Amino acid sequence: MTVKTPFWEGQPPRTFIFDLDGTLLDTLGDLAASVNYALQSCDMPQHSIDDVRRFVGNGVRLLMERAVPGGTANPRFDEAFATFRQHYMEHSLDTTRPYDGIPEMLMTLRRHGCRTAVVSNKFYAATQELCRHFFADSIEVAIGEHEAEGIRKKPAPDTVNEALRQLGVGREQAVYVGDSDVDVATAAASEMPCISVLWGFRDREFLLAHGATRFVSHPRELLTILADGDV
Repeated sequence: MTVKTPFWEGQPPRTFIFDLDGTLLDTLGDLAASVNYALQSCDMPQHSIDDVRRFVGNGVRLLMERAVPGGTANPRFDEAFATFRQHYMEHSLDTTRPYDGIPEMLMTLRRHGCRTAVVSNKFYAATQELCRHFFADSIEVAIGEHEAEGIRKKPAPDTVNEALRQLGVGREQAVYVGDSDVDVATAAASEMPCISVLWGFRDREFLLAHGATRFVSHPRELLTILADGDV
């Protein structure tokens, strides 16, 4: 029988690439509030928080395409999208909080010399602001959506590659952690093992149907699995 050594005892530090919304932060309330503010301001029907939960995961533009009746074909789509962006930047901290156990988990990783980054399909400024506010001492690099610079959003591997570049590390000792089908696909495109969390925006059955194979129900389980080297 092979005895596995915990990764922080005598092995090179690992790198952990995290999704943000639904993985580290519960952002659903603020996203839903901004979506509905934008819709209301444009005389459009509003959505339940469960509707918004289903809409998220592929970036804020697609979130609004799903929320606005008729999507981009709606003549007021651009107005609604711009209103959403402005409102969310002003209200992204109203109710958003880290999930229980997340700050402690991240600080444990950093204390043991592990490298940490966030990659998100949320627009770049909001990703940076949220990570600075909640994880200034535990997340080293935060990459949001910035396709204008030629970095494609997830599930393309571009944001992961950029995070690794900024950290100055390779992918050989890296693992990807997320809560959605987009994250499973991103990990595969990035040639990394994926751990899917069950406290986020998608349930186990949905994730299984989209190729997820490794699950955790609490951040402390993530530490246990990774300490055992079982990824």
